[in-house]
Amino acid sequence: MAGEDKGSRPAWAPPVLRGDRLEAGLRTLELDVRRRLDGLLQGNHLGLVPGPGSEPGEARPYQPGDDVRRMDWAVTARTTVPHIRETVADRELETWVAADLSASLDFGTALCEKRDLALCAVAAIAYLTGGGGNRLGAVLSNGADTVRVPARGGRPHARSLLRRMAELPRAAEGTRGDLAAILEQLRRPPRRRGLAVVVSDFLGGLEWQRPLRGLGARHELIAIEVLDPRDVDLPEVGTIVLADPESGRQREVHASALLRREFAAAAQAHREQVARALRQAGAAHLTLRTDSDWIADTVRFVVARKRRWSGGAA
Repeated sequence: MAGEDKGSRPAWAPPVLRGDRLEAGLRTLELDVRRRLDGLLQGNHLGLVPGPGSEPGEARPYQPGDDVRRMDWAVTARTTVPHIRETVADRELETWVAADLSASLDFGTALCEKRDLALCAVAAIAYLTGGGGNRLGAVLSNGADTVRVPARGGRPHARSLLRRMAELPRAAEGTRGDLAAILEQLRRPPRRRGLAVVVSDFLGGLEWQRPLRGLGARHELIAIEVLDPRDVDLPEVGTIVLADPESGRQREVHASALLRREFAAAAQAHREQVARALRQAGAAHLTLRTDSDWIADTVRFVVARKRRWSGGAA
């Protein structure tokens, strides 16, 4: 792999975020996110929603002393009376994260577990939406336990949220995650309009579609899909044991060429179903993989959103 010495981790690999290396890993993660996002985006506005400013409000008749730069020429032409467009100051952004940390995320065959990658994704969200009085909250669930972190602002709060996410215990084998329930907790009670970010591997059924559509009807919505290479392809290693961590079932199979093709086709079909459901909910879709530079993938996602806002090609 480019930029990687033999037997070492590449520079972009997520830090170890477990055990006695948790605190050092969280500090490294914060530095990596701030340094690399700033560097790769080259000082551009980093936000995941349109930048600060004022949003248009109601039109009213012009009065002496009004700023003529706010003249609304369309209303003026329609009414033949000079009108100006008042502006409504943007409110502080409130971002809520729904993080699915069920047993299927306690798995990884590349540079980290999917659970670690989910934590990295939330760290990037915290940085990209931080500042300006913005607030960040979260609903975290491993399938057995759910933790709600109130929305607050400031870097110390973001650090505390990431630590609580990292310290959420792993669910016992056989515990099923319930993304739909997590999303319902985010929907009710209704929150002020803002940004909702859903982090999951989206494996299993699609029961989460309806609550996700409800969430997208009120909030700007981003779905972050975390994947491992083995979620989409089987290795050519002969006999292997396939295990479902959320049911505890295991099955020994021979990874023949036919089985690998069928597995890859089924995985691809599921990914397409997930992508279609996310589009129908109005969610922007970011895919992060345990074998890919997740910060570079995040940068490409942010830049593509900026181009769409400015009317350019994605």
